[in-house]
Amino acid sequence: MAIKYLPEPFRIKMVETIKMLTPEEREQRIAEAKYNLFNLKGKDVYIDLLTDSGTNAMSQEQWAGVMKGDEAYAGSASYYKLIEAAQDITGYAYIQPVHQGRAAEKVLFGILMGKGQFSISNMHFDTTRAHVELTGARAIDCVVSDAMDPAKRAPFKGNMDVDKLESLIKKYGAEKVALVIMTVTNNSAGGQPVSMQNIRETASVCKKYNIKFCIDAARFAENAFFIKKREDGYGDASIKDITNEMFSYADMFTMSAKKDAIVNMGGLIGIKDDAELFSACKGRTISFEGFITYGGLSGRDLESLAIGLYEGIDENQLRYRIGQIEYLASRLDDAGITYQAPAGGHGIFVDAKALLPHIPYYEFPGQALAVELYKEAGIRTCDIGSYMLGNDPDTGKQLHAEFEFTRLAIPRRVYTQAHIDVMAEALIEIKKRANRVKGYKITWEPPVLRHFQASLKPLT
Repeated sequence: MAIKYLPEPFRIKMVETIKMLTPEEREQRIAEAKYNLFNLKGKDVYIDLLTDSGTNAMSQEQWAGVMKGDEAYAGSASYYKLIEAAQDITGYAYIQPVHQGRAAEKVLFGILMGKGQFSISNMHFDTTRAHVELTGARAIDCVVSDAMDPAKRAPFKGNMDVDKLESLIKKYGAEKVALVIMTVTNNSAGGQPVSMQNIRETASVCKKYNIKFCIDAARFAENAFFIKKREDGYGDASIKDITNEMFSYADMFTMSAKKDAIVNMGGLIGIKDDAELFSACKGRTISFEGFITYGGLSGRDLESLAIGLYEGIDENQLRYRIGQIEYLASRLDDAGITYQAPAGGHGIFVDAKALLPHIPYYEFPGQALAVELYKEAGIRTCDIGSYMLGNDPDTGKQLHAEFEFTRLAIPRRVYTQAHIDVMAEALIEIKKRANRVKGYKITWEPPVLRHFQASLKPLT
């Protein structure tokens, strides 16, 4: 039985016209895009669930902030407003703006790691893994076993396997583990949350072996909301207080502010108290992003980000946000469609391996389902599976992902219940003809982050 939909905690003041192409037009567009959803033109997409990053709707307060943004090259008033907001929410002494999350990784990881070293995470996301490997280090995932079974319902399937973490540190040697990264929420595991206890225990292991601990904080507010709702002792705590505690256990964070801070562009690096490390970050920011008081962002971006950080931790917004995801999940439950359960924070991760069991991992079931969703209803999604994972950097062979998901990442404050129903109905229609869906073969790929650019063709 579908749960009652939570109404939007806002009124709509401006609309953007969208249209659905005919089935024949959609077939033509996806073929022209070489079956890569990233190659589609935005105007040819009816419902865009490719990512929730930078695709959110800003508030009237944020748009007012855009008009007030201080565009000074150095020492912008908007910069100081952002720093004050970020320090308040995270409790960190040092904050550096950058243009997005991958820029934060590029600046920070180049200082901390290099060839012959390792980064261990509950799960690295695609750009995080790429930036680890670009330094010459290796990325090792260490998520709890609960996450491996999409049908199993557990409250914190994004957790780090702390026992495995310690065994990996002993295996590789603490001196070779450059960084431990906790991704909150755990994107690659299905937007699944991490408990406060798990963050605390992971921090304890890092301290024991004198290893730096970093939070990938793209969806920090959603994670805090799940802690409030699911973890004993936090039911009466504010989202801000939970967020402060989460950050207190780490040494640093990277953040794509294009998610929970609800802006179209922006990112942050946070350093708790290491002035020397922060100084190195500032030097690399000047080289890669621009002067330290704008970090690749315009003053209007800095201003809207300072406002968005607070809007992102608003409990009414988060209750509605998570409620949208839970409503879609309930529709899929009724239809018998498996996804990473329970529903995560920023979208639904449909288990393409379960829906398309006849397609092996090396023919990319997650990508096959993503193409079918576009052909069925003009919905753009993406693969979170073997296609995204890529090839082994040592052997060049296709890696076998733990999951074969198709991710429906839902932007904040953008789509209505009617749009959510279209998503559900499209998946239900595909399920009816699932045995006729074919896999795909890559005809061209770049060496890094191939899923953004690769060309594919359907197998016959």
